[in-house]
Amino acid sequence: MIYTLRKKMIWICGISVVLVFALIFCVIAGLSYRQLNRNMDMMADRISDGNGVFLPFDKDHPKPPGMERNPGFFTAETPFSTRSFTAWLNRSGDILELNLSSVSSVDAADAARFVQKALAEEGQRGWLGEYRYKVFSAGNRRGIVFVDGSMNRATTRNMLFIAAAVMLGCMAVILAVIVVVSKRVVRPIAESYEKQKQFVTDAAHELKTPLTLILTNADIVESELGKNEWLEDIRCEGYRMSSLVTQLTALSRLDEENAPMEWENFCFSDVCSDTVSEFLPLAQEKGIALNADIAQDLQTQGDEGAIRRLVTILLDNAVKYCDCPGQICLTAQGKRLIELRIENTYAQVDQTQLDRLFDRFYRADKARTPGNSFGIGLSLAQAIAQKHRGEIKAYRAGENSIGFKVTLQKR
Repeated sequence: MIYTLRKKMIWICGISVVLVFALIFCVIAGLSYRQLNRNMDMMADRISDGNGVFLPFDKDHPKPPGMERNPGFFTAETPFSTRSFTAWLNRSGDILELNLSSVSSVDAADAARFVQKALAEEGQRGWLGEYRYKVFSAGNRRGIVFVDGSMNRATTRNMLFIAAAVMLGCMAVILAVIVVVSKRVVRPIAESYEKQKQFVTDAAHELKTPLTLILTNADIVESELGKNEWLEDIRCEGYRMSSLVTQLTALSRLDEENAPMEWENFCFSDVCSDTVSEFLPLAQEKGIALNADIAQDLQTQGDEGAIRRLVTILLDNAVKYCDCPGQICLTAQGKRLIELRIENTYAQVDQTQLDRLFDRFYRADKARTPGNSFGIGLSLAQAIAQKHRGEIKAYRAGENSIGFKVTLQKR
């Protein structure tokens, strides 16, 4: 249990760290590309305002507010370091004039292909390869300016790569710290849990001797005085306490991380058939119809005694809480996994907290009417299923029925 708790803590903390860093990186990447597009659009606007020429920064052509807010990007050298070309078109989209004076890697044919692709995009702005373009109007003509953004995009990508590398390194360090610290974090819980298990074990051992003496003395007194209801009450309560001690001891052992289990290959079908045969007379005595549909030769691996106890607990629970007259249906099937279902009629299923049935000492009977149930059986069944890498859950099987489903690995 402590190992599982520590593992869950590491997983939760690790996933949280990864999600936070991923969110931070996405925000950084989004803002970086947004700023890149904004800067490239301002350069395209500057060139379109100059009819294909990057307007210089002087008193006659001051920087617009957007450029003023980014003085490190737009300087007096920006007009000379910016590579661009402009195409002028008529209303039909034919190229009337090309200005290739500010670019050396694009010829007339390349420019024509860029123009056709930009027109096909049907947008005023966008990216074509490493070029940011803008479509604008100037009198009876349309113009398209293309600004080379390869250097700026490469700078942005390099910055994001460095940010991603730093974040991955930080995540690795944080995850390593979580793994190391998690042991310290769960240590108080582990110590408390070990003390609790030790208390249960010690209490069980201490109770066994007086219970044995009480039952033995009750038998001796009964042999001398004869049967009476007080002795019978003592014996019944003694057996109930003895059963409780046995269940607590078994549950405490199953809670141990390295609890000894006798693993072997066995037939799950035979286990179910034998258990049904044992409970059939009791069910018939109470007027309950016990039906079983068990697939043949379901082979699995595990502790056969523990699995028998699991099936016994579920059938005993079904017989105990089945409405009379009623019916119990047990089905055991197996394809990829072995699936055991035990359903019984139970009119109070709607008032039952199904998610709490496996809590220790929980009983659906709020008044906790005296009987043979302590609220430990289903907890014990759950522990057995988990030890066999399986799971168990309760569900509403119908309008007035409750069911339990156990899933186990096949051999």
